[in-house]
Amino acid sequence: MHKVIFDTDPGVDDAMALLFLERHPDIDLIGITTAFGNASIETTTRNALYLKQQWNIAAPVAKGSAEQFEPSRHTHPFPAHIHGDDGLGNIGVPDIVDVPLDPRPAHQFIIDTVKAHPGEITLVAVGRMTNLANALKAAPEIAGLVKEVIIMGGAVDVPGNINPAAEANIHGDPEAADYIMIAPWKVVVVGLDVTLKTTMSRTELAELSGKGGAPMKLLDRLSQFYIDFYDGEVKDSMVVHDTCACVYLVARELFTTRGGPVRVLTTGIGEGKTIQKPDGHRFGPSVWDNAPSQLVCTDIEADAVMTLVKETLVRQ
Repeated sequence: MHKVIFDTDPGVDDAMALLFLERHPDIDLIGITTAFGNASIETTTRNALYLKQQWNIAAPVAKGSAEQFEPSRHTHPFPAHIHGDDGLGNIGVPDIVDVPLDPRPAHQFIIDTVKAHPGEITLVAVGRMTNLANALKAAPEIAGLVKEVIIMGGAVDVPGNINPAAEANIHGDPEAADYIMIAPWKVVVVGLDVTLKTTMSRTELAELSGKGGAPMKLLDRLSQFYIDFYDGEVKDSMVVHDTCACVYLVARELFTTRGGPVRVLTTGIGEGKTIQKPDGHRFGPSVWDNAPSQLVCTDIEADAVMTLVKETLVRQ
């Protein structure tokens, strides 16, 4: 059984990933920590509480930081044109959700939970890496206690989606992303190199909503705005970014990976660019030396991944 803390900024594709984690039989979702990115921290936290309530999720929700790892960093506008003004496809999420928050800030929740379950917790992070970096900075020792870190973020061998260099989650807090990449723990980067190959059509969602009960009906409804955004890129479908990171946890045989240290550019025209130095490539002395080898996903068996996603989403 995989014990998971899900670090997320709901977000439409985050919602699908959350339902996948909740319904997969080999995953024990023991915490949800919120990040800002797809919307403000107040909105993403409310959305996490709303989904917890609607889907009867037992895992506690802890609110994350409202500012980047380096507080002086400039901020970027929230992508309401992608996820809607409410972050969940403009479905009309209530302003107040009567579900209690965990009293701890997200980074402290991560620290406490990892220390309570040494060697057992996988951190699945599908937003900005701010909470992970804050936890690591406050308690560096957790790097040796976390089982694995799986992130949805980065674009290593393909162009970015926020600019030609960078993927949105990494670009939103590049200092945090670089900080977690060079830490002495295991990181798996599930980025645009593979996620852009996985799509869910409007028709498939409608079919699943008829099999997966009220949770799937809600997921179908909140996904429509997101599908409209992707019109012109993928026909009548949405790209399933965040769920891919969750699938890696339970079906890593469906992914091709490459090892090597990973760094993130934090300044200049390439700000937010994720770069890997593949293992075995020799260069002169540099800041890459002695950085831990991390895994980057370079290919995916997309059809098999989506079959698993659809089977899991309709489990009740």
